[in-house]
Formats: sequence, structure tokens, C-alpha cells
Amino acid sequence: MPAGYGLRDAAAGVGLFPWARVDERMTAARNYWLATTRPDARPHAMPVWGVWVDGALWFGTDRGSRKARNLAANPAVAVHLESGDDVLILEGTAREVHGEADLAGFDSRYAAKYAVRLADLPREISVWRVAPRTAFAWLERDFPGTATRWTIPARS
Repeated sequence: MPAGYGLRDAAAGVGLFPWARVDERMTAARNYWLATTRPDARPHAMPVWGVWVDGALWFGTDRGSRKARNLAANPAVAVHLESGDDVLILEGTAREVHGEADLAGFDSRYAAKYAVRLADLPREISVWRVAPRTAFAWLERDFPGTATRWTIPARS
């Protein structure tokens, strides 16, 4: 963010959020706002249900949905939780999940959270894993004091 926002230096360490707060909020969230880019470069945002597993957001969507088609063409994605007062934003890359064990694990976690099994839906679902590369969080009531930015190394 520009210097004019008055953000604290990371070395100050006061008021900055620990990554554990990201894990807690992403695990507890019911809805996640997903922003993708259409092939003609127009933005597209939709809420999705998902599960947070090992530092990544997993979600399912109809294979023919606009978001799935956008991600197939351009996997860059932003995820935002619903609050504008207790902000959490992730930016990263979405990858479609294909492994049977991974899909079964996702479906089980998803069913425990939402009481719906994707395997029982009457349409073809694609499952995506969003690995964040950058994350931002802050409390509006204490901005810029709590504004925290993480850079996450790439994982396979």
C-alpha cells in the first residue's frame, strides 16, 4: 500500500496479525467471495462455499459455470471474506483437483461443514484448490494499525 496510508513497518510487530488468525477465519467462514477474470478481461465475482485445508481454500463449482471457465483460462484469483470491517483478502492461483483421494477428502470435509455431498449433486462438479501467494488483513476500526500483509512461498 502507498506510504500515505501510514502502515507500520513489519519490524514494529505491534498490532500485526499472526497467520493463525488467517487460519481461524478461513476455517470458520461459511461464504467466500471469489474474484476471477473473464477471457475478455472483465472481472467476475461470486460467493462460493468451501473448506480451508492446510493453508488453501478448496471449493467446488459446476464445470460449466462462469468461474470454472474463467479459472480454466486464467487461474489467477482473489478471495475475500464477507466483512469489510474485519478484512481478509487472499490472492493466488487456483488449480483443479483431480486425485481421487483428494476429491474424497474434500467431499467429506465439505459434507461435514455444509451437510451436502458434492458427489450427490446432479451435475458435473469441478473442485479447485486456491493456494494463496499474498494475503492481507486488517480491522477497519484500527486501520492502519492492524494492517498486515503476508507473502507466501509457492508450494506444489
